[in-house]
Amino acid sequence: MLPSAQAPLYEIKANLFKGLAHPARIRILELLAAAPQETAAVSYLLAETGLEASHLSQHLATLRKHKVVTSVRTANAVTYRLAHPGISQLLAIARTFLLDTLADSNEQLRLAQQLPADHLAGGAAS
Repeated sequence: MLPSAQAPLYEIKANLFKGLAHPARIRILELLAAAPQETAAVSYLLAETGLEASHLSQHLATLRKHKVVTSVRTANAVTYRLAHPGISQLLAIARTFLLDTLADSNEQLRLAQQLPADHLAGGAAS
């Protein structure tokens, strides 16, 4: 059981990760993180993600709901930006973690492939 004083913070964190839990939203955030001043127009995001406008709009709404991005409307154009510079750091840390995990998995696979055939068959080849 979580301490009652800390439960709301954990819930907020969990909801943040739920908001990030879609490949398209991660792609949108990475595009914004790489954009000049971490800002991009909807037209740019549409072109780069290949999403339909309605789907992009839904993903952006989810990111806004979780306060990960903000938007500014100027005439007919809407521009999005990361709500906090820490979002870029979060994405970079996640990428490093995943690359390290994949490297470990590749090393385990390499070692497994070097085992004699009878080890791979569970010793049943004798």
